Amino acid sequence: MKSLKLFAFFALVVFASFARAAEPAPAANDLVARGKYIVSTAGCHDCHTPWKMTPEGPRPDMSVALSGHPEKFEVGPVPQLGGGWIASVAATNTAYAGPWGVSFTANLTPDRETGLGKWTARTFIDTIRTGRHLGRGREVLPPMPIMVYRNFSDEDLTAIFTYLQTLPPVKNKVPAPRPPVAVTAAAGS
Repeated sequence: MKSLKLFAFFALVVFASFARAAEPAPAANDLVARGKYIVSTAGCHDCHTPWKMTPEGPRPDMSVALSGHPEKFEVGPVPQLGGGWIASVAATNTAYAGPWGVSFTANLTPDRETGLGKWTARTFIDTIRTGRHLGRGREVLPPMPIMVYRNFSDEDLTAIFTYLQTLPPVKNKVPAPRPPVAVTAAAGS
């Protein structure tokens, strides 16, 4: 009886393997739709799409969706923080200053020179998994919620990357991050 149950189990495993192998791979449009859904619900536009002032208040400028911090938008010196404030945000909602220095949101469009156009899905996944630019470079800085996004499955990250590759490329060279400003021990020094 035990060997019959074992045989039935293996038969089920083999059958299930063949059944999965016979299923067609998801269509690219399905992957794109999934990626668009995740990007739209995970708050990617909140930081990676520059904001503009409208009669209803600040809103993401979808004409440059996910293009990161505008290269022509200069930010001045970091405002003095204190009194319970830990960070400051630029008017475009694409530059952030805090104890880590100044970070600028990346261009996620497929522009080959200034965006993700030369990246692969593997590079994108490695960046999210390691919290390092290109999966091995400098640390990805706040406010990017790497500790949350690294919980996405590889399939979800592939879908996100696939969707991002369908966007119109926007040539926009985002500035390099700025290091933290040294804090002096004595005020006025």
